[in-house]
Amino acid sequence: MAKAKDQERANYNDRIKHYHAMTVKILKQEHDITPILKNKKSGYEFRQLETAEMMINLASNYLVMNGISLSLLGQRSEESLNEARKAIYKCIIYIEGIVGNTIDAPFTDYDQQLAMIESVSPEQRYCLVRKIGIAIQLLKNAYGDNSKWRWAFVELEGRHATVTKNIIDLRNIFVNIDPRSPHYEPTFLHLKMIKKLLSQAADRYREKYELSTNRIDDFKMGISYLSALKRLGILTGDQIEAATSKKKLDTWTAKLNSDMTKQDKPYSGKKG
Repeated sequence: MAKAKDQERANYNDRIKHYHAMTVKILKQEHDITPILKNKKSGYEFRQLETAEMMINLASNYLVMNGISLSLLGQRSEESLNEARKAIYKCIIYIEGIVGNTIDAPFTDYDQQLAMIESVSPEQRYCLVRKIGIAIQLLKNAYGDNSKWRWAFVELEGRHATVTKNIIDLRNIFVNIDPRSPHYEPTFLHLKMIKKLLSQAADRYREKYELSTNRIDDFKMGISYLSALKRLGILTGDQIEAATSKKKLDTWTAKLNSDMTKQDKPYSGKKG
């Protein structure tokens, strides 16, 4: 029995050699590029986006290693999953370093930051945030529904929703959403993703509030994502989305005020 186990482990180590080597290579690349990103020299924004994509590739390698562990050893590789989770977080942090992490704010508040990556195409932006979403879903699937990380994913998914919204080119949104535009499809899909992720983030934060923490701040975060969804609807001329979000936002705000009555801290919400 011991020999069989040793053989399984040997097979596992042999199968993950390539992926382990790739993780070492990517981590070295990240280490080498860190001084450039810290100095913020001209063009660092593009290197930062490249590094964000490197982190998704890193997470993918760790997820594959976990899959091999399941297949050959019959168990999850907690180490690989933990490293994948950290890599996804780092990816989002790199993007936040360019487009910010503000959930609900006028576009003019971060327009100048976004202008720095004006040459990055709508397709490239959409592909990047889509890869993040796929990686997050694969990681959630790997952990399973009853994972200790269940509620931690609420923040991760929320931050993904935020950068997905903040990275889209709102300055040229009406030009790019024209069916005659070469950027129509990725822009349309990106907008669709933003609406889905903002709505999902709002629902998940409220679920976390009601089923886990009972922390008012979690409910407020949910309301912030709803407010961002309403703002996006107004900005893009989607009257149905704006009206639906406003109705839901009003209901949630009333519920929050009711829950805060005992604390005598009514929540007025954000204007805009």
